[in-house]
Amino acid sequence: MSIKTALASRLIDYMLSERRQRALWSKTEERRERHAVPHKIEYFHQTDDPYSHLMLQLLPKLIEKYDIEVSSYLVPPPDDWAAPEREKLVAYSRLDASRLAAKSSGILDFPFTDKQPDRSSISQAEIDLEKVFKESNPWPTAQKISRDMWSDELDTSIAVNSDLQMSDRLMVGTKRREKLGHYLGGVLAYGDELYWGPDRLHHLERRLTLLGALQEPIDATVLQPIVPDLEPKLEADSNENKPTALNQELHFYLSFRSPYTYLAAKRIKRLADKFGAKLRLRFVLPMVMRNLPVRRAKGFYILKDAAREARHRGLPFGRVADPVGKPTERAYSLFPWAIEEGRGFEYCDSFLTAVWSKGVDAGSEAGLQTIVESAGLNWASASSIVGDETWKKIAEENRQEMDDLGLWGVPSFRVNKTATWGQDRLWVIEDRLSEDLASAPL
Repeated sequence: MSIKTALASRLIDYMLSERRQRALWSKTEERRERHAVPHKIEYFHQTDDPYSHLMLQLLPKLIEKYDIEVSSYLVPPPDDWAAPEREKLVAYSRLDASRLAAKSSGILDFPFTDKQPDRSSISQAEIDLEKVFKESNPWPTAQKISRDMWSDELDTSIAVNSDLQMSDRLMVGTKRREKLGHYLGGVLAYGDELYWGPDRLHHLERRLTLLGALQEPIDATVLQPIVPDLEPKLEADSNENKPTALNQELHFYLSFRSPYTYLAAKRIKRLADKFGAKLRLRFVLPMVMRNLPVRRAKGFYILKDAAREARHRGLPFGRVADPVGKPTERAYSLFPWAIEEGRGFEYCDSFLTAVWSKGVDAGSEAGLQTIVESAGLNWASASSIVGDETWKKIAEENRQEMDDLGLWGVPSFRVNKTATWGQDRLWVIEDRLSEDLASAPL
């Protein structure tokens, strides 16, 4: 490993460490107490964003549960660099929000899966929400405005010719969000940390609980989050409900440069094992290697969020050696061979663990050899295959299939016609496998 790679890995490890995060938390609280101000949460609402619609339903519950003040900003949709596949993102967000609402035990509601609101409805909703967000308790009215917009029931007479004026007002929220380091709607900010959407609310709840901000203090070890934990129960050695007759294929679309792929890998394998499904490893080129932009702000938030998720799930993370470019290409050239050798998952897991938690330089001969041998594969055989370009056709076929499913990012998963995206959506696949198991012949 080069000195530069080693130093970069150690620096990233420090930047993402829990110790540094706790130090930043302490500084935030010192400033707050010095100025005698309450716990202030900033919320960034994108009017036509399904997750923002869900957040309007969650914020009153958060305010009721914790001693906090919330200030709200309106923001526009993300720029093209943050949403390179915008049409797919928009359509998938509606589907995903409806799934999340259906799974929330009545906490959330989102029945609007068919289409986006039209421009005039969005403009009217922005005008109305701008006024409402200035009120002391805006949430009931804000929820109704959002529902009416999605239901196409808003009176849009005021919205005519208002886009330009509203665009200027949206810039206030945009600049504030950019300063904090984010790019999407439905985002909460507290001090130095950002929490995107319902899926990350539990991280904010944990922080507020540790700060003693609960309205009615209780034992933090038994705290029930507002959004239920949907993570499948996947004990590593469990053979429960492992039917050989199910005969399903669980497709795992992955990238070696994705930290979220690393977070998902062992868990999706355990899910496949739990249901006796065959795990199909479908590697694709990383987005940046497909000429899709990933700006610094997005990359840095993803790393910080992945570190936070890794700690939550008890996974080591932080000693990063970015495998972008040749390291990934060389590693992919061995992937078809590893699968043929019956060690495909072991190779995938070995690579991901090495570059995301051990700082192994996969671009070096020694680093790749370590990864190959850790997977139980023969380095002499591997070294004669490295550089073979058979993988390129396979990766493109995998990407095209993912694209046909309406997906563009990794990790993504598919069982039959049910597909989903994200390391925090394994429950979608678990539900589908459970349904198939229930309907399988005895």
